[in-house]
Amino acid sequence: MRIFKDVFTGDEMFSDTYKMKLVDDVIYEVYGKHVTRKQGDVQIDGFNPSAEESLEGTDEAVESGVDVVLNHRLQETYAFSDKKQYTLYLKDYMKKLVDHIEKKNPDDVNTFKTNMTKVMKDLLSRFKDLQFFTGESMDVDGMIALLEYRELDGDSVPVLMFFKHGLNEEKC
Repeated sequence: MRIFKDVFTGDEMFSDTYKMKLVDDVIYEVYGKHVTRKQGDVQIDGFNPSAEESLEGTDEAVESGVDVVLNHRLQETYAFSDKKQYTLYLKDYMKKLVDHIEKKNPDDVNTFKTNMTKVMKDLLSRFKDLQFFTGESMDVDGMIALLEYRELDGDSVPVLMFFKHGLNEEKC
């Protein structure tokens, strides 16, 4: 399994246990689903909880939401009341990200800038449909993931979007 963490905060953002797609070599789209479960109960495909855990008491609270958000403890942020505020954050974040890319792999900078401009123009056109999530630390200087619902095969599917170059990939 691979875990993807924010390069600036170290927060775990998602894992490769979900269906995902790389768009224009800059954005990972991660497809989630709505779940209801006992609070704190992490359910990841291929994970088998121990017998001890299944014998625990049943007085626990129930939580529901998008599995990726719950499993990776992402925190919804309401920091952006309009497109202008988000665009200001994005400019600062992209500047930090370009500096990071220049240090790590300078050959990627031009491709990143070109493709990110195209992708973000499309996303900003749907700004009102987006929700925003930080990592567990709630540090808005790090990555803010985007979530939107899309109609896929007749179902409304939550799709989270993460900036590829703002992630470190770790094998577990």
